[in-house]
Amino acid sequence: MVNYLIRRTLFAVVVLIGISFVSFVVIELPPGDYATTYKNRLINQAGMTPQEAEAQAQTVRERYGLEGPLVERWFHWVKGILTKGDFGPAMSYGGKEVSELLRERLPRTILLALSAHAISSVVGIAIGIYIAQRQYGWADNLAAFFAFILTSIPRFSLALIVAYILVFGFGQQSIGALYSPQYMMAPWSWGKFVDLIKHVWPVILIAGLGGVAQNMRVMRGNLLDVLNSQYVTTARSKGLKENRVINRHAVPNALHAIIMYQGAVLPYMVQGELEVAIVLSIPTVSPLFYDSISKSDQYVTASILLMTSVLLVVGNLIADIALAWLDPRIRYE
Repeated sequence: MVNYLIRRTLFAVVVLIGISFVSFVVIELPPGDYATTYKNRLINQAGMTPQEAEAQAQTVRERYGLEGPLVERWFHWVKGILTKGDFGPAMSYGGKEVSELLRERLPRTILLALSAHAISSVVGIAIGIYIAQRQYGWADNLAAFFAFILTSIPRFSLALIVAYILVFGFGQQSIGALYSPQYMMAPWSWGKFVDLIKHVWPVILIAGLGGVAQNMRVMRGNLLDVLNSQYVTTARSKGLKENRVINRHAVPNALHAIIMYQGAVLPYMVQGELEVAIVLSIPTVSPLFYDSISKSDQYVTASILLMTSVLLVVGNLIADIALAWLDPRIRYE
């Protein structure tokens, strides 16, 4: 087991190094950089001549180290992350450190994504177990219909519908914030916690709905395969009660694929949170990511891509460990 963990961890480290390079290169692919965007803004908004704007842009390039070979800049970026936890400057935010922005917004994003993940896993697995025992019944057909709807409707469309209902149906005025104005600077209290839930539940619900459908379909399919296995038939022939056959024999073996799927589902939840948070203007990493792309702020964009990739790699590593603990055969492969 120890050798298995060491091997998987080393693979994860190599993958993260590769992802960091790809993230940095992808941001460099479009023509221009943040200085170019800054130059255009000076010309269009400040009325500068192209020569004056270019001089200012050159100053920005020198200040933030945007010149020089790509590999060299990537190496210094990764070195700063590993040695000092420095993700570079957030150029479009007055030179603030990217790490400062991530410390402020990333925990909110992860908390919302984990909440959506927990709801989607518990509800989806429970429904999958229920309908697998009633194959082709009305409950199975109804669940399949709703799963198709939930996986087909774009989450940003659901976010727009929910925002419209909240504003025009329930008169909620503080869309686009974590708290109502009276709780912004107030100390923590039960009222502030309830107010937070009132503002974030649309993000959690919409981000988790697609996960409910995915978990339900995966669990249903796996459990149906297990229920047709010979050892399940043997258990039934011995006179065991159906609930015991399902809960003690079928469900644990059907969970293998679900556990493997959990490694990739957290970034899926982050992606869902990204879409919904942008529409609802919730101050998480998502609006920051969108804004950094529009302004060519490469350090912010690459850092957020890297953090999302870390979630994917760590999630897969945890899933591998959980699967190896559940099935001893895995750790020897």
